[in-house]
Amino acid sequence: MAWTKYQLLLAAMMLITGSINTLSAKWADYFSAPGCKDSPEHAFSHPFVQAVGMFLGELSCLVVFHIALCHDRRRPEPKMNPGQTFNPLLFLPPAMCDMTATSIMYVALNMTSASSFQMLRGAVIIFTGMLSVAFLGRRLLASQWFGILITIIGLLLVGLADFTNGNQHTSRNLSDVITGDLLIIMAQIIAAMQMVLEEKFVYKHDVHPLRAVGTEGLFGFVILSLLLIPMYFIPVGFSNNPRQVLEDALDAFCQIGHEPKIILPLLGNTISIAFFNFAGISVTKEMSATTRMVLDSLRTVVIWAVSLAVGWEVFHPLQVVGFIILLVGAALYNGLHRPLLPWCASWQEQGDTAEREGLLSGGPGSVNEQS
Repeated sequence: MAWTKYQLLLAAMMLITGSINTLSAKWADYFSAPGCKDSPEHAFSHPFVQAVGMFLGELSCLVVFHIALCHDRRRPEPKMNPGQTFNPLLFLPPAMCDMTATSIMYVALNMTSASSFQMLRGAVIIFTGMLSVAFLGRRLLASQWFGILITIIGLLLVGLADFTNGNQHTSRNLSDVITGDLLIIMAQIIAAMQMVLEEKFVYKHDVHPLRAVGTEGLFGFVILSLLLIPMYFIPVGFSNNPRQVLEDALDAFCQIGHEPKIILPLLGNTISIAFFNFAGISVTKEMSATTRMVLDSLRTVVIWAVSLAVGWEVFHPLQVVGFIILLVGAALYNGLHRPLLPWCASWQEQGDTAEREGLLSGGPGSVNEQS
């Protein structure tokens, strides 16, 4: 069945804005400028400030929801379903997971390449599958377990590519790159916890997707913004800001003042995540979760290609092999093989239902999957 123009628009929006989101976050890391009190020029290394910007983008989804709702109510026959009344605190636990995972990933992105960052996020399949079995009582098919195994092999190859390559295209040393890769894997464990919490406590409520994303964004924005205050006084050894603290938000604003161009990638990150959330939710609703997974894989290709083109990375064939294996693992887990295998036809109906309801289907609150 051919896609409609609206579906093509949604797919293009998801692919483009998703790629911009990661690339803009990485682009910010390449800027250098003096900081506060005439401190020497140094790299813009403010992952928590960037994470606040991302949550601001998610929060904007809540604003869009209320604007759309008000506009719809003025019609003679309102068509928009606002969803049932719910306790917003239901979103607090998954929002805390989202905030923690996103912050860790922005720290990791500062240490490793954009393509490795995007590829290693495929590890969420492993932990989501295992946690869904442990806490939701879900039974995975043999093909899903095999997909998890294949994904592990792909992750090892991508990590090995970083190790052997040494990330010579960046100023980071090998230990930073490996640490960044491990942090991304750690963040996927927390992201999987978020998805399990959302499915267990949130999905059973009739909550509009934009409202769900925006509510989590509200919690993440407020809490992380407040945490920037104690972060300003917490000394850490791995920080790249002049004061060697966990996050120096004042230094970030001073650098922006000295180099206004930094605002471009920050705005790109904030705006793109809002559009990406809308597009991702709409793709799942209008087409399928499998389509969303395929588009997300294409996003990795776009990010990789752009990183190579602008000289952020150097080509490594082992990374290609690892990426292909990751795609195979994700395809098996999401059931893309079923239409190709006649003897799996009996699983098709079950797979179509699970595709709409599963943890990786991009349900209403799965905001961390696309950031």
